[in-house]
Amino acid sequence: MGNCFTCHLRADRRKMGSKQVCLLLGATGVGKTLLLKRLQRISLHGSCEVDSPPSTLPTVGTNLTDLTMKKKKVTVREIGGCMGPIWPSYFQDCFSVIFMVDSANTVQISSSCIQLLSVLSAEPLSNAAVLILFNKRDMPCLMSLTEIKSLFRMDDIIASAPQPVTTLEVSARSGQGLQEVLSWLESVTVK
Repeated sequence: MGNCFTCHLRADRRKMGSKQVCLLLGATGVGKTLLLKRLQRISLHGSCEVDSPPSTLPTVGTNLTDLTMKKKKVTVREIGGCMGPIWPSYFQDCFSVIFMVDSANTVQISSSCIQLLSVLSAEPLSNAAVLILFNKRDMPCLMSLTEIKSLFRMDDIIASAPQPVTTLEVSARSGQGLQEVLSWLESVTVK
């Protein structure tokens, strides 16, 4: 069964060809699928107007979504949070990473930090641009963003990471910060 999975991974990568791939990673339930649906809507319609959130289900496997920003096209590969142990299988062929954190779920903060450190220390990602999204900022939180960043030791992480790291506050549900995510993607995408 492992060999079959490896064959599918290789075939998947060949299909990607020369497309620029951005990985979208994070624990289960952080809002990756909703973010991707919202970004796709903005890139297709050029509108930041947010209607009611589309329904989503936890991703088991991966979702591939093409986003077009001005004259650049990026394929975002969302990998389900439950697939954390095999995330490294996808690191080789990407130019950037968006890592999402559910800032309203204080129970998940420490495990998200460990996952983030693992991603940042992966050799294939040493030159990839990294965007850390603190999602669900529209939700009532027990901690401020400053407190969450302190728990994450964001200043230390950014200072010691080999790659450029950017952080943003977003709400995939309300649309807050989504245009900034697209601007970041466009700024790190090679023509």
